[in-house]
Parts: sequence; C-alpha cells; structure tokens
Amino acid sequence: MSKALDGVRILDFTHVQSGPTCTQLLAWFGADVIKVERAGAGDITREQLRDIPDVDSLYFTMLNHNKRSVTIDTKNPEGKQVLEALIQKCDVLVENFAPGALDRMGFTWERIQELNPRMIVASVKGFGPGPYEDCKVYENVAQCAGGAASTTGFDDGPPVVTGAQIGDSGTGLHLALGIVTALYQRTHSGRGQRVLAAMQDGVLNLCRVKLRDQQRLERTGVMKEYPQYPNGEFGKAVPRAGNASGGGQPGWILKCKGWETDPNAYIYFITQAPVWARICNVIGKEEWATDPDYATPAARLPHLKDIFAEIERWTMTKTKFEAMQILNKYDIPCGPILSMKEIAEEPSLRKTGTIVEVDHPTRGKYLTVGNPIKLSDSPTEVTRSPLLGEHTDEVMAELGYSPEQVSALRTAGAI
Repeated sequence: MSKALDGVRILDFTHVQSGPTCTQLLAWFGADVIKVERAGAGDITREQLRDIPDVDSLYFTMLNHNKRSVTIDTKNPEGKQVLEALIQKCDVLVENFAPGALDRMGFTWERIQELNPRMIVASVKGFGPGPYEDCKVYENVAQCAGGAASTTGFDDGPPVVTGAQIGDSGTGLHLALGIVTALYQRTHSGRGQRVLAAMQDGVLNLCRVKLRDQQRLERTGVMKEYPQYPNGEFGKAVPRAGNASGGGQPGWILKCKGWETDPNAYIYFITQAPVWARICNVIGKEEWATDPDYATPAARLPHLKDIFAEIERWTMTKTKFEAMQILNKYDIPCGPILSMKEIAEEPSLRKTGTIVEVDHPTRGKYLTVGNPIKLSDSPTEVTRSPLLGEHTDEVMAELGYSPEQVSALRTAGAI
C-alpha cells in the first residue's frame, strides 16, 4: 500500500526536538527524510541523556525514526556543492537553527529560490517578527512566553510548566501541517514558499481557552467555574486554576484507594450536567438531585469544593480502575491518572501502534511513541533511527556521484 507522502523528499536540517518532531511525522507519512548532520558529531541529542555509553540516546532515537542520515561539512566549498545538489532534488527544507544561521551558511531564501523555485523552506523559531525574534528559545521558555505557565498550577503557588512538550513537539506538529498545506498549494501554484512556526505562537494556539477567559474576566470581573469562586479574589489576569477543567463542565483530580503510597492513585472526575442525577446515586447523595442548592449547574458552582470533597470520599474507597469501571456504566466522564509505566505496559496502545517496540543495531530493543495520527490508506511502519552518516554513500549515488567522486569528497572532508 502506498504512503500519503510518497515521492516527497525532505531535506532535514533540524536538531534537538521541535524540528525532528516535524520531520519524523512527515517520514511516518511516507516522505523520504534526509537528515543532514555534522560529521563526527551529528545531532547533539545523540549524546544527550545517554543511558548506554557510546550509543545513540533515547532522546535522539525517539525523534528520528524513518529517516536517512548524511554527514556534510557545510563550511567546505565542496560540501556546499553537495548541499546545492540536494536542494535542487528536494521538495522541502526544514530547519530550526538560531535566527539567521541559514543565511550565514550562504543559503538565503533568494539563493534557495535560484536553485529550486519549487522549494518550500520551513522553519521553527522561538518568536515571530517583533522585539524578541532574534532570541533563542527552549521548551520551557516557550511555555512561559506563550501563556501556558502563568495559567498552570495552583493559585497559591508559582507558575508551573507542563510535562507535555507543547513548545517543542507542539510547534513541530504545527509546522508539519504548514508544510503539507504548502505542498498542496504548490500543486496548483507551482511555487515554493516559506513556512514559519514560532514556538510562542504554537503554545498560544494551544492556550486559546485562556485567552478566551482573559476577555471574559475583563468583561465580568469573575469566572464562576474557577476554584477562586466564590470566596477567592480575581485579579486583572487569568489566574492559575489548579485542576479545574477549563470548560463548562467542572472537573477535578480526586484521590483513589492507595493514594497514600501510590503518587498516581487518582482519577479525573467531571460533574457533567446531564448525568448529575446518576453521580448523586453512585456516591450516595440522592437528595442532591432535587436539592435547590445542587440541582442545577448554576446552583452547584458556589459548592464545587464541597461537591468534589464528597465525591472523593467515594473514590477513596475504590482503585482508579474500579472507579472507572463503575462510572463508565453510567456514562459519567472520568479518566485515571496513568503513570508512564502504566502507559508503557498498556496492551491496547501496543495494538494500535501508539506505543511501538523498535530494534536498534547498537541499543537493542526499546519502546517509542508511534504515529499519533492514523490514516486508513497510509499505515505507518516505525523503523529505527539512522546511525550517524549511515546513508551518505546511498544519497550521494542518488545525486549522481560516482564511487570515485564520493571517495574524493570524503578525502577532502566535504562529507
């Protein structure tokens, strides 16, 4: 069966996480991703956070599946010629260098257009045009600048970053969509274009409900679904809301049986209005279904802390999985707090390819995240990440270089 992006060739100048997330996703959809790395060193994450000496780290392997690796010295004149040949043969160039780095290499947008007018140049940057556009950005900086940290955590504590890599991987996902969109436009325009995904923009896009709440707060001065209501005070900016759901259906994380020794013995419980009577029956508070102080969503808002405390008295008598089984019978929305160990061992995630076991020639077998997007006509096969420079000779031959020319370029240090 063919792949969705068969025939698309990606020149991958990315490193660390944001760019590799993007190009790995494109590779999973069938694009031929050629990762350009520094000879002798490669992507810095090959050696970061190593758990096995002198072996590519999990940080690298889990972000670079299904790619080919070539090593080129971009400062060598003959190495630059190889890059020019690659630009002429590829459809998309993806980079997440510091601002201006590609220009300093001699590959400005204008130069790339001269070599290949159909080339799409896609970039991850920390910020878009503005006062900070020349600043370098990492994951947690993006979370802070994009509005996530100021709205995460509890109101009596400091801002908190999330364990989800919404700055790096989140921006990589945004960039992948931009690339596919530009490829589609090229089918009728015939032209390449530049695609930019700024990390601040990507995080803000994922925080849109908080921008919604900022405007609501400015208009009304209060947000009744936040835990600060009715006794807390609201300032001028959206506050941290703990584990509140952020939507029209109040939710909270509650203790389950075993919480004293298991840090993940918790469940997320949502008091959805249509099933309120069932919630009351399950927790043994049948009278709340008709009590004027509890019967309607508006009436319940001032009492949410008391309501969740009562529900927690019930959840603490059940394991999170027992509670799930009971609550799902009544269509009560809830979800267990799953640890990474539980997720790694979940058979259903293996079956769907969300968790995949991969065999590596030096590392051996390891688990990785598979393609989160499933296409019925383009199934994903996750293959191992490349060894440093593993495909240099192969790619050079595809560019038309003879074995003798490849040998000469290697002697000259160009590859």
